This record gives sequence, C-alpha cells and structure tokens, in this order.
Amino acid sequence: MKILLTGHKGFIGSNLLPKLTEHDVTGIDVLDGQDLTTCKLPNDIDVVIHLAGRSGVRDSIKHPNAYFQNNVIASLRIFEKYKNARIIYASSSTAEEPDKNPYAYSKMTMEKLAPASSIGLRFTTVYGPNARESMFIPKLLNHDVRYINTNHSRDFIHVNDVCDAIIKVLHSNLVGICDVGTGDSNLLTDI
Repeated sequence: MKILLTGHKGFIGSNLLPKLTEHDVTGIDVLDGQDLTTCKLPNDIDVVIHLAGRSGVRDSIKHPNAYFQNNVIASLRIFEKYKNARIIYASSSTAEEPDKNPYAYSKMTMEKLAPASSIGLRFTTVYGPNARESMFIPKLLNHDVRYINTNHSRDFIHVNDVCDAIIKVLHSNLVGICDVGTGDSNLLTDI
C-alpha cells in the first residue's frame, strides 16, 4: 500500500512512521522545508494519513491566520488532490466547540471540507515521546505550568494508543468522524 504521511516528523507522525514498515510510505513535513500549501504532492497514493498542521489553543489565539492556512487551506489541497484515495486525517475533540478558539474552528472547518469517503480522527489530549515542550504533560514534568484552570478536565491518551487507532482505521472501511481517546476525563488539578 502506498501511503502519504503528512507531518511524519511531528509528534504523532514520528511515532507512527516506524509502525508502517510494511507499507511504501512517502513523508511530507514542514521540518523538511515542505509547505503543504505549495509543495509538490506525489501521485499514485492509495492512502493519505494527514497529520500535518498547527496545534495548540493558546497559539491559535495569537496567530489565527497561520492556523487557517496550515489546517484548512493545506487540508483542502490534500482533499482535492486525493479524491480517489482513502484519507485519514487528524481532527481534534475541540472541533465539537468551534466557537472557543481558532484551533477548534480550523478543525471543525476541516471536517466540513473533508470528502465523505474520508475519516477524521478527533484526538483528545495526546502525550508521550516527542511531544512538544509547550504541551501540558511536558510542561508539568518540567515544572513549567504557570497556572491551571481548576475546573478543567481532559481525556489523556498516549501517542502509542493513537498510533494503534490510526493503524486499525487504516485497515478498516470507517468513514465520517471518530473520537480517539480513553473515555476518561481527569481534572488537571488531580494530575
């Protein structure tokens, strides 16, 4: 199977790539200087696993246009180019409340633009190896959490479990939107 993996050097992509050894994988990543809005996209792809994009709520408030470009415009290009391929794309549990911040709005917009034959995976809060230092768990481990919303809870899922979910979806015929999390919410103050 020929797979295009966008964001293969990012947090989830770098953990997923070693698990796809039985497939012919082409990676595209901004860390290689490849901007999804302008780079050459390969032909003859069977499946696209689209993990590239900007994440993080706080940064989206500061840079909403960058989130629109990276999450919506780049995804639309992928969706249009690979109409005949299976597309598995990263969404977010925040897409359920798109009015909360530009990140959530960009993910909801991706879901609206995605082909009916694709599947969007609404990840909850992912943690594990290669996580960005700005994410909650790395900040907590580095004693760098400046404040915590005492009423806020999150569903935390390990990146290996997310990768396992992506692989299961890869070998399925699921379409639409699928939540990917543990189903258990934890108060941030308890963590």
